[in-house]
Amino acid sequence: MEDKFAALEKYNFWNGNVPELGFPRKDYTDKIFDSTGNRLIKVLVGQRRVGKSYILRQIAHRLIEEGVNLHNILYINKEFTDFDFISDYKELDTLVKLYKERLKPTGKIWLFIDEIQNIREWEQFVNSYSQDYVDSYEIFISGSNSKMLSGELATLLSGRYVNFEILPFSFSEYTGITKKDPGKQSYLEYMESGALPELFKLGNDETKRNYISAIKDTVLLRDIIQRHSIKDPKLLEEIFIYQVNNASTLMSINNIANYFKSNGRKTTYDTVANYIGYIEDAFLVHRVERYDIRGKETISGICKYYINDLSFKNYLYPGFGYGLGYKLENIVYLELHRTGYEVYVGAMRDKEVDFVAKKGDRVIYLQVAYILADEQTARREYASLEAIQDNYEKFVVSLDDVNMPSNQGIRHVQAWELTKLLKS
Repeated sequence: MEDKFAALEKYNFWNGNVPELGFPRKDYTDKIFDSTGNRLIKVLVGQRRVGKSYILRQIAHRLIEEGVNLHNILYINKEFTDFDFISDYKELDTLVKLYKERLKPTGKIWLFIDEIQNIREWEQFVNSYSQDYVDSYEIFISGSNSKMLSGELATLLSGRYVNFEILPFSFSEYTGITKKDPGKQSYLEYMESGALPELFKLGNDETKRNYISAIKDTVLLRDIIQRHSIKDPKLLEEIFIYQVNNASTLMSINNIANYFKSNGRKTTYDTVANYIGYIEDAFLVHRVERYDIRGKETISGICKYYINDLSFKNYLYPGFGYGLGYKLENIVYLELHRTGYEVYVGAMRDKEVDFVAKKGDRVIYLQVAYILADEQTARREYASLEAIQDNYEKFVVSLDDVNMPSNQGIRHVQAWELTKLLKS
């Protein structure tokens, strides 16, 4: 028992210890903190290494700063080898009881459990503690798979949780951690690097490349191949590479399956569909459906995929022809998603609109272009938006040095100013 309690002491805030907090991610911590003070379970989900652990510790630290007794906060990270002895919910329960026995906290206990999906039947623990009306607990958990709430927990809790998806650094966070002035040059550097928090502690591109490769291998091998007993691991990786190198372009599962068949790979539609689903569940890519602007309904079959972080492209697969316009479109998608919009690819007869974004009563249309270099390019980018007959907001997003005047109600926005517009 002593070694187990020593693990708790090592990673908690007790005895004046302050675990590493990382770069402050105020947009997330404010949003999560606003949901505290109740029995709702706070669930943080997202790709490995996007910073979920830092955010959990930042919330715990903020609670202490606002007067919560530090002995009333318990943090456990199942990724640390010191906690390998926790294999199921019963061992987790035993550890929490050991903590209570040693520290004897009074009042509400704040439980933070990182990468909880690595504990078998963790749903039993969370359900029991969240609904304990003798002792008071508030629970924060994190996980790296979007399906972690699709099973028993969702059924048991009947909506008694609130979900937060954590993404890599936004552009404003990027300029904050790098101390760069926001503008075209720093935005281009943001596009050509990556936005995972640990990247900013690494000294050179080779180290960063190795780091990103290790993340990719960990997600594919541990989170997908082992969990789903994948029969063709090589095909899984090749599908991910295909999605990275074809991000921001329309495709279908049939297209992808036929591509691999034409290259001599034996596979089926169902296998490709399942593998893509697993990659999505691990938050490596995001699927965006097409939306019929006139008919106001989604169109099945063809969609776009956007990668969760451009570091996979920039550090692992840079050789494939892939213009800056595609990277910009990927970043614009991530910013729309990050700021809470439902995002679709717009379709209208023979025209495409890069994004239809909805948030509450607000609907906006966005066309993305690297540079509006000449009149012909500008006319093409504006034409799709001009064809839309409703009165919702319309924008063209680009990296032009000059902010252009409105054109028939369509506004131009420089990419590094987009977040202000989305939050206004």
